[in-house]
Amino acid sequence: MIETVVSVKLPVRETLRIKKNSLHPDVMTGREKRICLVSGLYGDELGGQYICGEIIKRIKEDYDSLSGIVDVYPSVNPLGLDARSRSIPVTQEDYSAVFPGDLKGELGEYTAAKLLEDMESADCVIDIHSSNIFLQEIPQVRLNSDADERLLRLAGYMNTDLIWIHPSTTVNEGSLSYALNERGVPCMVTESGAAFRIKYDFCRQIIEGVFAIMKELGIWKGTCAEPKRAPVVHDDGIHYLNCETNGLFVTHKKVKDYVKKGEIIGSITSPILGAVEEEIIAPVDGILMTVREHPGVTEGSLIARVVGGALV
Repeated sequence: MIETVVSVKLPVRETLRIKKNSLHPDVMTGREKRICLVSGLYGDELGGQYICGEIIKRIKEDYDSLSGIVDVYPSVNPLGLDARSRSIPVTQEDYSAVFPGDLKGELGEYTAAKLLEDMESADCVIDIHSSNIFLQEIPQVRLNSDADERLLRLAGYMNTDLIWIHPSTTVNEGSLSYALNERGVPCMVTESGAAFRIKYDFCRQIIEGVFAIMKELGIWKGTCAEPKRAPVVHDDGIHYLNCETNGLFVTHKKVKDYVKKGEIIGSITSPILGAVEEEIIAPVDGILMTVREHPGVTEGSLIARVVGGALV
């Protein structure tokens, strides 16, 4: 194991240390494939950091099976982690909007530029995310509709429950994945669980997917589980359920549950009236891919997403 520390000088004359764990085979040929695992762009995404740590641990337990390079960046936004903030506390920059960055810019822009510089030779980058504090998500890969066949094929090894294809017009051009894909570096985004949570079974699912991709790329010769083949879903196959009232949402279901059209997913109650203000009803037969985690809701809050149609 090689730990790489890159020191960079910021305009404010402070030193930023970008720290990654770089794992290499004991004998290098110069032809090794390279994968980069990135987590912690938001400070509340603890599941991704757990995933990174478990992957490093598993590689170290069977180091002879490593036949490529694995670079792990478990916490890109450590200041956000300390402050439990999704932005960078010092500058209030959002890491989903600062790429490709700027070597003359603020902390986030500078870091973004250096990260891109460090990853430009990678054969695959996996940007590991959790949802926010409000929602629980099933394990999924998110790609934009411009994703090439190479990236779509790799996403099929990720062992997730679905691959969600977003219209290119909705993709944030300031995101890491957009910036890397624009440079010809295949990058996919995984999302699962919720912020400030480590959902063990979802994390294990993502871990197995990472090893399956590593094996497909020739980076890993060891054992790994056979990945589930996730269906590819477009926006027209996903049904959004937003509430029309304020109150407390109490769920009757959980993510991955199958629901039938007309079935109650949960209810919104009014504590002051002691009454059910609204019932959230499944609009189609399908699978719950998203369920509200935080009970406090206001009119228009997203309560759930149901994947229906051809998927089920």
